[in-house]
Amino acid sequence: MTEPSNAKAVTVTQATLVKKARDQLAYKPADVSPDRRVQRRYTMRRWSVRHARLLEWVYARFSSFFLTLHPFWNAVGYARAEKPVKFVERHVKGMMFDCRMCGQCILSSTGMSCPMNCPKQLRNGPCGGVRANGNCEVEPDMPCVWVKAWEGAQAMRHRDAIFEVQKPVDQSLRESSAWLRVTARAARERNNARSNAA
Repeated sequence: MTEPSNAKAVTVTQATLVKKARDQLAYKPADVSPDRRVQRRYTMRRWSVRHARLLEWVYARFSSFFLTLHPFWNAVGYARAEKPVKFVERHVKGMMFDCRMCGQCILSSTGMSCPMNCPKQLRNGPCGGVRANGNCEVEPDMPCVWVKAWEGAQAMRHRDAIFEVQKPVDQSLRESSAWLRVTARAARERNNARSNAA
């Protein structure tokens, strides 16, 4: 009769196999490491959260400016303006917030932390799997976007906006301009208020 072995079974993961195969190649990317990529990826997100109050002020001024341009957008046609505006929006918000262009931006309600960066795309607070260090359970190197959202919201003037219940993501609006949509909606509300007051 043989006794059961106390030695642990060695498991080989797919990541280990990929790394071994990569190490055998002659090509080695210069100045690239997973740690450095991760660090660069989250640097601007963290900066945006730390400066949420400043960005809230900038966003309010920018929204007002875009609203004053409503007659121009209307004359040109919102559909025609979409392509150039979307190009700028994608690059500015992509750099600042790692924007996913969901078309339904709620950064002003989430402490300048984009909830679409959550692997589960949760729009109303964190899941139950936030790690003790505040990182994501799915991506252990990534700070939980909702932990960061709470930190950013505490610095903002309208910090209670984080308690607003957000609607589920409308996937049909993906890859569209949130800037133009918010502007068109604000213009309609302003016109309705004026007509009701008259």
